[in-house]
Amino acid sequence: MELSELVKSLQSFKGVSRKNSIENVTKTLGDVYNITGDVLLDFGDDASAIDIGDNQVVLLAADGIWGDLMNVDPYWAGYCAVLVNVNDIAAMGGKPIAMVNIMAVDNDEIYDEILSGIVDGCRKFNVPMVGGHLHPDAEYNSLDVAIAGIASKDSLITSSGAKVGDKVLVAIDTDGRQYPGIPLNWDTTYEKDAKLVQDQIKVMQKIAEEHLPSAGKDISNPGTLGTLEMLLESSGVGASVELEKIPRNENVDWDMWLRAYPGAAFVMTAPEENAQAIIDALSPYSFEVAVIGDVIEEKKLYLSSGDEKLVLFDQNSNPVLVMNQQ
Repeated sequence: MELSELVKSLQSFKGVSRKNSIENVTKTLGDVYNITGDVLLDFGDDASAIDIGDNQVVLLAADGIWGDLMNVDPYWAGYCAVLVNVNDIAAMGGKPIAMVNIMAVDNDEIYDEILSGIVDGCRKFNVPMVGGHLHPDAEYNSLDVAIAGIASKDSLITSSGAKVGDKVLVAIDTDGRQYPGIPLNWDTTYEKDAKLVQDQIKVMQKIAEEHLPSAGKDISNPGTLGTLEMLLESSGVGASVELEKIPRNENVDWDMWLRAYPGAAFVMTAPEENAQAIIDALSPYSFEVAVIGDVIEEKKLYLSSGDEKLVLFDQNSNPVLVMNQQ
């Protein structure tokens, strides 16, 4: 695929375009999100952070499972509901504590499959599901999960800390598979030992405590570069990255790979002197980690391949998170 075709594909990807509707929500809730004065971060991070004193914060996040996934594989939807929430806490350098859920189901068979997936996810990641709410007679199927975590206030990894001159890093577990029937789901956890999967979460806490990244996010529905763009928008900066430096499983083409939702993957920025330490810390835990570019002042995300360089996202014309448009 030519670079121009790849850029057009990523710009029109549903995982990117569906983020635009967030603007209405954040505008409406903007007056109440910090009425106590204890909320440390604005909208746009993987989890909110509430200051509880003694250099401790409570992290809160929630995810609803994409309806397309529920329709294809309810069991996998239950499992992924755990995975995506745990990753939101890990991306902040936090420790996942517990989850709750809201389920709506229209038949018992789907209900049982969802629950089975949740149970296996909780066991894999060693995070309990402690409660929730059930609509047993709904006319549709949906699953939403919320998670709480804890972290040190002075070592949070946020989306808003990237600085001009920082290096851009991508860490992806490339040892995985396209989940059967869901090619955009790059599964790296289901067939792995639970200890390794849990260690992938703990090592994010380690690099946070050592203050190595300046910013970070887990790679989610917008894919690798869409997620990077969300980080850049939160930080008010841009970046220039090289396509071929992004870690990739060679069995997956670039278009599919950059739109995929990986089981364990993060985009980060860091001062140049910290980049190698991040690589050294994450690499033993099945992550392939690489510096793929630089943070720049211009609020654009450039993607280059060979001698060609194109604008993938421009915060003034096609941002991923419209709420951050300037």
